[in-house]
Amino acid sequence: MTVGSPLDIAGILAVLITVAALLIWVERRLLAIWQDRLGPNRVGPLGLFQVVADMLKILSKEDWIPPFADKPVFVIAPMVIMVTALAAFAVVPVAPGIGIIDFSFGLLYFLALSSLSVYSLVLAGYASNSKYALFGALRATAQTLSYEVFMGLSIMGVVMLAGTFDLRAIVEAQREGWYVVPQFLGFVLFLIASVAETHRGPYDLPEAEHELVAGFHLEYSGMKFGMFFVGEYVAITLSSAVIVTLFFGGWLGPWLPPVLWFILKTLIFILFFILLRGALPRPRYDQLMTFGWKVMLPLSLLNLLVTGGIVLWR
Repeated sequence: MTVGSPLDIAGILAVLITVAALLIWVERRLLAIWQDRLGPNRVGPLGLFQVVADMLKILSKEDWIPPFADKPVFVIAPMVIMVTALAAFAVVPVAPGIGIIDFSFGLLYFLALSSLSVYSLVLAGYASNSKYALFGALRATAQTLSYEVFMGLSIMGVVMLAGTFDLRAIVEAQREGWYVVPQFLGFVLFLIASVAETHRGPYDLPEAEHELVAGFHLEYSGMKFGMFFVGEYVAITLSSAVIVTLFFGGWLGPWLPPVLWFILKTLIFILFFILLRGALPRPRYDQLMTFGWKVMLPLSLLNLLVTGGIVLWR
């Protein structure tokens, strides 16, 4: 096991939090462009200071706890999603010699932390003592547990080809070609599962406004609501970085420095996550679960079977 220097750790965390905050502006601006609107354009150049204004508004709002809530659990819930998302990013290799921690089962660590993030939503829905928040938490639990199965199965093809769970070794194994080519089906399945895991549109059923008002974070305000908000963007960045690491060669690429290649590839998938929200309609919840178990699961098992057969044949 290798641990990065304090400078690497501080730099990666600082960049991650900054990117998560900037994504608030990026998402609003891009959605406005794609939908032929203006978006934020009043506060600062190109509306860039809108993020600062939103943060000041959240910090200055009353941090209210409903009298009918389970107060200790209500306070802990938003912390869980932040901690799990930031901790999961610790195993993502940014470039040669740049990363927080490297060990041989980094991919399993990522899957474990991404599964633990659902506790934040469950605890928030339970502690709020609201039927809408509880419905959102139940949806989030079923959705996350179901699509976590398909997420794990979809990347087993990559593990077979690389012969390791070490994310840095998986990147190095792609010097002769990115795994998105032999594992295109696995990539598509992992991408869909990642959208469901981060509860982004069109899979944002746990917080569907037209049904559940705001879902699991209905009763939250102030800094606690802000933690849910930032945690979601950290999760988007994490999912995009893992997709790049597993299927698109991580930092590998010609001409540019490795760090820039990793940032550029990750940014492309972050923008794709945002585009999905503005391009696709939200399905019904039964359609979401049916698609998972009747389409995603058979395709994941098929990809696993075919990849295993090819590896054994070689």
